[in-house]
Amino acid sequence: MMKILEGGCLCGHIRFRATGEPGFPHSCSCSMCRKHTGALTAAWVEYPKDHVEWTGPGGAPKSYRSSPGSSRAFCGECGSSIGAIDDAPVIALLTGAFDKPHLAPLIPQSHSYVGGRPKWWTVTVEKTGK
Repeated sequence: MMKILEGGCLCGHIRFRATGEPGFPHSCSCSMCRKHTGALTAAWVEYPKDHVEWTGPGGAPKSYRSSPGSSRAFCGECGSSIGAIDDAPVIALLTGAFDKPHLAPLIPQSHSYVGGRPKWWTVTVEKTGK
């Protein structure tokens, strides 16, 4: 059975449907992730571009070119961060944008740029079995 996960922004203008198994579930504390989300860390999963369908009335999210290989995606109405649209055929979606962010395939399995976090905050990623 093909896994289908849905999500969207705060106001519902941007909605998505992601099909298949999410790849590279991880969290990140790099400066771009922190600035994009306003949080100390961001949790992400990746999908091939053709596995993500924009289903809301706003269509595809607005984007900001944040680096040579990627653009950060957000809702132009409410400003919610949605993810990143890479030049490679990949869309990275923030797990907080999913309707059911608690599902096992979305649990981060690693953490990038741990050194980017404030020193007073400890990051622990638990390994889970499937």
